[in-house]
Amino acid sequence: MRCSSVGTALALLALVLASQVRAAEPMLVIHDNDFIGPGGPDIQPVVLLLANPAVKVLGFTVVSGDGWRDEETADLLRFLEVAHRTDIPVVNGAVFPLINSAARTRAWEQAYGKLPWKGAWNDPKPGENFHPDDPYLVPDHPSGNPTTKPAPGTAADFMIRQVHQYPHQVTILATGPLTNLALAIRLDPEFAGLAKELVFMGAFLGANILQVSGDADINSDFNILFDPEAAHIVLTAPWAKTTVLGDVTNQTMMTPELIARMAAVKTPVTEFLAQYAIQLPLWDEMAAAVAIDRSLITRQIEANMDVDIEHGMHYGQVHVWPDAIAPHQGEQKVTIVQAVDLDRFYDQFIKAAQYPYKTK
Repeated sequence: MRCSSVGTALALLALVLASQVRAAEPMLVIHDNDFIGPGGPDIQPVVLLLANPAVKVLGFTVVSGDGWRDEETADLLRFLEVAHRTDIPVVNGAVFPLINSAARTRAWEQAYGKLPWKGAWNDPKPGENFHPDDPYLVPDHPSGNPTTKPAPGTAADFMIRQVHQYPHQVTILATGPLTNLALAIRLDPEFAGLAKELVFMGAFLGANILQVSGDADINSDFNILFDPEAAHIVLTAPWAKTTVLGDVTNQTMMTPELIARMAAVKTPVTEFLAQYAIQLPLWDEMAAAVAIDRSLITRQIEANMDVDIEHGMHYGQVHVWPDAIAPHQGEQKVTIVQAVDLDRFYDQFIKAAQYPYKTK
């Protein structure tokens, strides 16, 4: 009996020690995004990942969306130089969506109305760097061109390697179009199931009425509209857990007051972000914050979700169903974040931006 008791105690002690070791291990993240800059909501979420000692960023993977891939890569590399974090690999991904194109988008607009934001396909404007017909143009960065280069290989291959190296441990934070993830899923059927979870900034369910009652430029589900087929592939893949943040992100705003609060502590990062800040919602920043700290969520709901890929009026629109009436044609269960503790979120963002990034 004594031997049995000792054995049981040792087994319990081993379990406790193993759980403590796991708790001490950093959260592993791959951030996939359309990192157009020089600052603004595509660059700013990076600070939430870099400043948290409990997070290890395995890499940043770049996809065309708000801008073209190569320009976005240069913007991200330059920011990482400012933050002295060029140790993290930046890996190029897809330049073009799977099927959608500028020509298809123009044809859709002729039939069903204008899209308020087309990202890399935006028409050229004075004072803007939109170059829809020149996807490989990289304009000079206003703070100086980066000297570091992207890592070799492709985003899809990089992500596949990481989830195989760290099975069920890697959080994929996707805050741009989902082309890179769709390619990874098609290349490796095990990819989604080997990830720990997917956190996606997109799936705006109330955007249509908000385009009428609010700002049409802001209320656009662009991360899905740019590549609806990729979104369909990703949202119907067998992830262990999927969390989406759409409408809730529009409850935020980068106000002059928030910029001044951030810039009150002067570092190369805060001065850079303040100089290039844009008064837009903190879309990607909220997604990054929630991926790291789920306790920020104050209200959420579960639903089955998919994307319309028929080339009609509803192309690229998200649909949700409860189990009772879902078609069960591959749509997956997702957690839809409906409310977040905004005061805590703003505090976390400011603290991350002011983090004393180490110099080399």
